[in-house]
Amino acid sequence: MKRATSLFTLSFLIISFLATPAKSQSANDILKKMIDAMGGRKVLEKIQDTTISGSMDLTQMGLEATITIYQKEPNKSRFDIEVMGMLITQACDGEIAWGTNPQTGMTEEMSEQQAEYMKRESLGNSVYLDPKKLGITFAYKGKENIEGKDYLVLEQAYADGYKSTLFIDPDTYLAFKGQGKTLNNMGIEIEAETFFSDYKKVDGIMVAHTLLSYQDGEEFMIMTITEVTFNSALEDGLFAMN
Repeated sequence: MKRATSLFTLSFLIISFLATPAKSQSANDILKKMIDAMGGRKVLEKIQDTTISGSMDLTQMGLEATITIYQKEPNKSRFDIEVMGMLITQACDGEIAWGTNPQTGMTEEMSEQQAEYMKRESLGNSVYLDPKKLGITFAYKGKENIEGKDYLVLEQAYADGYKSTLFIDPDTYLAFKGQGKTLNNMGIEIEAETFFSDYKKVDGIMVAHTLLSYQDGEEFMIMTITEVTFNSALEDGLFAMN
């Protein structure tokens, strides 16, 4: 499952700020406004961990599920998904990415390709606060028209060559859409899009509470977030393979 995050974490917690003319902006300008709008660098640096709970309508599969997402700075995450009476877990302890095999119920390390995706998704606020330290660069790609409105396009490039794109509302500086690649249930790389809406302030930080995801152009999932908690002293053991 693709998290809304980076989380899931959560890398999509981007909020409002007064816009300046797009032509004069650079990627650094946009990042600074995003950080300030999220609550400011000092507030974000105080976040040690995040817990998100909600429900999922897996429209492509015709199933409903509940999900709890845990993220601990700087690079740990865990997704617990309850569906059809089963608990499916995907996690990364910062080094080892692992998950539950739905067929056997056993936990096992992810494949190299799956682990690469999981490790990227496990990164927290440092993606925006200190991207150079992670080997991440941002590039402003101008505007793209979506349903009659122009959005600011920010491309995110990782050290391993992976790229994703954020579409930022120029009126609010909320993230409207995230776009990149993910792996489907068969382990095949596909195109993925997530739309963010219903932003609400939680402890001074704006969080999108509705996420609509598409895979290869088809609606895959609607996630509704019901609770967000920061700094609940999550233990490292929660993310370790057991």
